[in-house]
Amino acid sequence: MKKIFSVLVILCWLTPSAFPQGQPGQPGQQPGAGLLESYKIGFITRRLNLTPEEAQKFWPIYRYYTNEKRQVYNQYRVDRNELGLHEGLVAVQKKYSVEFLKAISPGKINDFFRAEEDFNRLIQREADRRRMQGRRFPPGN
Repeated sequence: MKKIFSVLVILCWLTPSAFPQGQPGQPGQQPGAGLLESYKIGFITRRLNLTPEEAQKFWPIYRYYTNEKRQVYNQYRVDRNELGLHEGLVAVQKKYSVEFLKAISPGKINDFFRAEEDFNRLIQREADRRRMQGRRFPPGN
């Protein structure tokens, strides 16, 4: 019970930093992006079963990781180079697999990359389902 409470406290502590800065609808900001990011943080926290100490070290590194991935995707939007996109994403994963070692075990690093893929597939399935039903996605819009 104490472990669950600790994880929930950390999740609540991290959630405000997961929301994008500024007002919704600003240029460059996806509607509902903060809500999806908070879902992703909760999903990954549960899947990795992070201790409070691990979470405190892991999430700041994760923010740098997601920023670098975002830069790779932004570059892809400019040059439409599929190979460059995949090489860039692999380079970011390799770089941050070393950085994540400062916070979590090697086994949890592999679990993190799997959990991230699983979350993305889950979101894609939900988006497809909602499109089929004629509802908007992401949630909250």
